[in-house]
Amino acid sequence: MSLNTSICEYIGKIIPKERMLFKEPMSRHTTFRIGGDAECMVLIEQEEELLRLVPYLHQIGQEYFILGNGSNLLVGDKGYRGIIIKLGEGMNRITVEEERIHAQAGALLSQTAARARDAGLSGMEFAAGIPGSVGGGVVMNAGAYDGEMKQIVESVKVMDKEGKFLILDNNTMEFGYRTSIIKNRPFIVLEVVFRMHPASGEEIQEKMDDLMQKRQSKQPLNYPSAGSTFKRPEGYFAGKLIMESGLRGYRIGGAQVSDKHCGFVVNVGKATAADVKEVIEEVQERVSDRFHVRLEPEIIFLGDF
Repeated sequence: MSLNTSICEYIGKIIPKERMLFKEPMSRHTTFRIGGDAECMVLIEQEEELLRLVPYLHQIGQEYFILGNGSNLLVGDKGYRGIIIKLGEGMNRITVEEERIHAQAGALLSQTAARARDAGLSGMEFAAGIPGSVGGGVVMNAGAYDGEMKQIVESVKVMDKEGKFLILDNNTMEFGYRTSIIKNRPFIVLEVVFRMHPASGEEIQEKMDDLMQKRQSKQPLNYPSAGSTFKRPEGYFAGKLIMESGLRGYRIGGAQVSDKHCGFVVNVGKATAADVKEVIEEVQERVSDRFHVRLEPEIIFLGDF
């Protein structure tokens, strides 16, 4: 459903005009630095705005997408014909309460991990180098180096499509490998409570430094990407399968299978979304032909390609 004047007028009653962006290039809002224009983007600064906006959009059948840091997202070159709801700076509060960290969905995982360190709370070191937001990280059960959100999430405050607030505990979240109940339900993450354990700031920082060194030595952090492109297939490592399929450095346009880590497709310069999509599809086909393993993308495809 394309935007019309009445929809824009209604949104304008909720969101100040300076926080409504039209024909906004999505390349400015994704870590891939790729993507066509969003028909409309609204910057959310408080829960009340979501409460008034989302039920209305559901009621009229208007397509929308909740955006955090855009670190796991590929937007098509032809853009997105809907409303991007981006959680702004008013939705990134982080507070400490004894052994718990309360973080709003728009807070970055790296900022939250740093706040935990400063409070002498351990358990989130693995997330210090993940470029996503708290909301996005919880939805996909983000993880790295034997750590994942499932291990530290105590509860998640969400809102459903009708504007009802719910508190989901760890079990209700149904965390799995790069998934949670929210991936298949129309819930919007508002705030997360993390439960951690006390440790010295020096010990926490030492672990963070060690994990960051591993990232820098093994991952292509010098190029824009969406992080690990594929989920780990059971019993295999995606990067190894891709390498053994002869695809290290495979390139279409500005999109390339990283020379440094074959599990990453990177933007080596002016890549289009179509370039990235073609590389991903070629990787899937070749790995399937050789190993009879289907690689499932970890990234989200949004909009028109």
